[in-house]
Amino acid sequence: MFPDVVLRTARLTLRAPGEGDVDAIVAAVADSGTRRWLPLPQPYGREQAVAFVVEKAPEVRASGRGLIRAIECDSVLAGMIDLKKTDWRHRTAEVGYWAAPAARGRGVMTEATAALSRWVLTEAAFERVVLRIAPGNEASIRVAEKAGFTYEGLARNAGIVPAGRVDLAIYSLIPADLS
Repeated sequence: MFPDVVLRTARLTLRAPGEGDVDAIVAAVADSGTRRWLPLPQPYGREQAVAFVVEKAPEVRASGRGLIRAIECDSVLAGMIDLKKTDWRHRTAEVGYWAAPAARGRGVMTEATAALSRWVLTEAAFERVVLRIAPGNEASIRVAEKAGFTYEGLARNAGIVPAGRVDLAIYSLIPADLS
């Protein structure tokens, strides 16, 4: 399993989500911009957010399947980022994230994605990190590019968003990209 690491950048802290984040999670997930690209449960209220921070996030780490981190900026929850689809044998993982509305357009997700990806490639000695992004999600594509990921191609009909099935653009980052 991944350690219960806290990562810090010049302005961000990536840490385990806690019960103090519940109201901010509910508010962010209620935003149509957040919901547009994520297959989140509907409705998503306080009960779901509590279960997420109290049960799901710790269980994902304990099972070895991944690592969920809250992104804190200026003492406020700016979003969530996680490692998922972890393959320990091949040392690969996928990164997923969402940004709270107030954090968008400020480089927060790029900074968080770069920090978590670089940590898993260096400190955790992984060999590959992947982002899968619906081609219409231009903000996430900018995050991938600014965080140093390389576009690999399109996986047709590979994802699900609330509007239905979508293609997914595949981006990757490997240790050689960091030098």
